[in-house]
Amino acid sequence: MRAGELAAAAGVNRETIRYYERRGVLQRPDRSPGGHRVYAPEAVTRLRVVKAAQRLGFTLDEVRDLLAVGRRRGRDDGLQARAREKLEEVEARIADLTTIRDNLVAALDMGCDDLHQCATSECCPIPFVDLASVGSAR
Repeated sequence: MRAGELAAAAGVNRETIRYYERRGVLQRPDRSPGGHRVYAPEAVTRLRVVKAAQRLGFTLDEVRDLLAVGRRRGRDDGLQARAREKLEEVEARIADLTTIRDNLVAALDMGCDDLHQCATSECCPIPFVDLASVGSAR
């Protein structure tokens, strides 16, 4: 199939296909006698796998590695370990975002309107860092 057909079948655009080729996530296809790229039907599945992995939070480099590991050792060996690692990263980000949300809600509740004024106020919930202690810690 040609690039446009592949793009439509996989739900991506042509530029995405070319980008994935450059990044080594999708094999460069053979060319037709007329110079058109000709993709095997398996390329549709590959693109769907890549997009699904990205929706799970994996970077394109991580996806490329997962695909390579899957071909070498079997389907679940690499995915299980990397999924656990990714889950830990996601949970850490969720914890960070929860802290940020809580601080923003508290700042709104307290009526904070000026960061300079809040930085000198004892009752401000925004977590200001003492820059002097940060500089001396280096």
